[in-house]
Amino acid sequence: MQDDILKLAYEVSGTTEKKIHLIDSLMGEARFLAINARIEAARAGEAGVAFGILADEMGKIAGKIVNISAELRAAIETSTGRLKDVGGVIVRNHQGARCTDLALNVIELIDRNLYERSCDVRWWATDSAVVEALELGNQSARALAGGRLNTILKSYTVYIDLFIADAGAKIIACGRPDAHPRLIGQDVRHADWFARAMQTSSGDDYVVADVVTSPLLNDAQVAVYATAIRAGGAPKGKPLGVLGIAFDWAPQAASIVNGVRLSEAERKVTRVMLLDAGHRVLASSDGAGLLTETYPLQPSGPSGFYMAEDRLVAYALTPGYETYAGLGWYGVIETRV
Repeated sequence: MQDDILKLAYEVSGTTEKKIHLIDSLMGEARFLAINARIEAARAGEAGVAFGILADEMGKIAGKIVNISAELRAAIETSTGRLKDVGGVIVRNHQGARCTDLALNVIELIDRNLYERSCDVRWWATDSAVVEALELGNQSARALAGGRLNTILKSYTVYIDLFIADAGAKIIACGRPDAHPRLIGQDVRHADWFARAMQTSSGDDYVVADVVTSPLLNDAQVAVYATAIRAGGAPKGKPLGVLGIAFDWAPQAASIVNGVRLSEAERKVTRVMLLDAGHRVLASSDGAGLLTETYPLQPSGPSGFYMAEDRLVAYALTPGYETYAGLGWYGVIETRV
């Protein structure tokens, strides 16, 4: 509807300009004929006086019509110009509101996905095999825990791997040791997720690290969720170590940014992104700048849109989902207009 208003404004402007140009052209011909008529009347002398008067009147009328035509052109140009401006604002506001809704949808989808990850890590940390791997500490218990993690991975395809680190920050078991042989025995004391998970106050708490490219996981892009594994699997039990789960970020995020409902024409001029709290590009529908580009987002509230040169930028801040408060991430839609 908004596009139709703007198209109509341009059509009215174009049609009016053509018709006024035609009137001007005809009046030019009429004035030329009037001049010729006066010349012929002068040659006719006394007999042409009356005809000369008529020719003068024709010239005057043609002049008036030309003046009216000029006034009409000016008035219509002003009106259609205002209509174009208003139509442009209506179209931009409509497009901005729609893109803002799409940006919110993008961030809500990833929030719901990550909420499930926060539930998974807290649940699996209470698994008896996982707990006994640290309580018993023998090779048999570790092997059993690794087998349990492998079984989980067969059902949960969104993970690259699951791993257990003891209190000394050494990884003692993982679900895919053949795929990631460097994990076992790895010292993770300097990993942000390990230190923070060991400091959680109960089994209800969890931590999440920034999305990174992990050399230990064959350079996959991962987001590690972690929580403390506690004595007896009790919510307030003593922290024995940490369960880390590596969310397979790239394909999951790509499916979200590429799944936005856009027409083919819109898709060609639109970039859909997920940004972290520092505006780093976490996912992008054009595949550019992943984990390296900082997007120049200029938010003025939790959601909205603005113009940046020839681009409309719509954004929405994570609202969180259920017990998942979100990480300050943004869904962003950038489209050329």
